[in-house]
Amino acid sequence: MKLQGKIALITGGGTGIGKATALLFAREGALVAVAGRRESKLGETINAIQKNDGKAIYIVGDISKVSDTKRIVNETVHKFGGLDILVNNAGVFKGNKITDTKEEEYDYIMDINLKGSFFMCKHAIPEIQKRDGGAIINIGTALGIKGYRGYSTSAYSASKAGVIMLTKALALELAPYKIRVNCVCPAVVETEMFETLGIPKEKIPERMKMWEAFHPIGRNGKPEDIAHAILYFASEDSSWATGSIFTLDGGVTAG
Repeated sequence: MKLQGKIALITGGGTGIGKATALLFAREGALVAVAGRRESKLGETINAIQKNDGKAIYIVGDISKVSDTKRIVNETVHKFGGLDILVNNAGVFKGNKITDTKEEEYDYIMDINLKGSFFMCKHAIPEIQKRDGGAIINIGTALGIKGYRGYSTSAYSASKAGVIMLTKALALELAPYKIRVNCVCPAVVETEMFETLGIPKEKIPERMKMWEAFHPIGRNGKPEDIAHAILYFASEDSSWATGSIFTLDGGVTAG
């Protein structure tokens, strides 16, 4: 098991990439804490882990609030006795044109995607240092690396580009403390996030089919695709990797 005895905290752990990562980490021997805003979804993740004899807890919290980021870390440490791995997965997407973007929408995106990740790191780092090093994995996006004609993602792209540069800056800042910081950047991954974009539920499968053509490899990503990349950066398999911006996007950023 690649994470035997490690303690991992995953934000946005109730659905999608976060849930898939929590299940994989638990199978690899980690003690897992999942955090998010929806208690029912977090509970589903924990139940799935416990059915397979894994050990996990959930913490309800909103990472756009700095006080919650601190509490989430503290509760993880109180329950499990430390922290080795932080996965900053929680995120939101809004796709309005800049001329249609209101201040409150901009703040909502930035507060969760960038500010939330920043302060989760701030409060997790001292605890990871106590364990003589560990790993932080941030979730970026292909849209934080490259612009795409026809897609109105200015606020979202800016927030995730910030996450990418946060990764690089922190990798250098934390290298003396044996804390590795890396970022995984997917393209379209089939998660429940698409149910929050105003697309009628019955239209989502059709839209997913359309997005397949966006990827040169011919398919959308699955949460498990991303979870395995996160596991690589969380484990000793990547002991020489820090500051990496890993595109896992079906070839989208290659062109």
